[in-house]
Amino acid sequence: MGNCTKPSMKVKLRMDRELRPEELEELRVAFVEFDKKKKGYISHRDLGECMRTMGYMPTEMELIELSQQICGGKVDFEDFVELMGPKLLEETADMIGVKELRDAFREFDSNGDGQISLTELREAMKKLMGEQVTNKEINEIIKDVDLNGDGLVDFEEFVRMMSR
Repeated sequence: MGNCTKPSMKVKLRMDRELRPEELEELRVAFVEFDKKKKGYISHRDLGECMRTMGYMPTEMELIELSQQICGGKVDFEDFVELMGPKLLEETADMIGVKELRDAFREFDSNGDGQISLTELREAMKKLMGEQVTNKEINEIIKDVDLNGDGLVDFEEFVRMMSR
């Protein structure tokens, strides 16, 4: 898998500042959730899913590049911090984080089923904009962001919508 000289990927990414304890804890929680066998590493196959649960949307090309950098197909916590730390710092620089996105998603997802329907989106837009949004406008929004074509907006699609 690529030209690895060490058992881990050791991709050195520049961070403008150290991670705060709560940011490190956010990374640890995500890492532990995907360390399914509790061996101290996650597989490169689970990395994409883990990144998506944290609100990052890696492309297939990015995931292929990462898997080529990961020797032995495993990412330990140190490697995970090196990979995700800069993304977390970039996110805080933009002043909107995963927590804020999850909170906003919950506001839109009024029935709590993990998806935003046409009705929920219409109600949220009415609250936000103070005006009635037409069905055509709502359908256009859904069509634009509904990547899997199910007529609903899930969290991943919501993150993409909000990051435009």
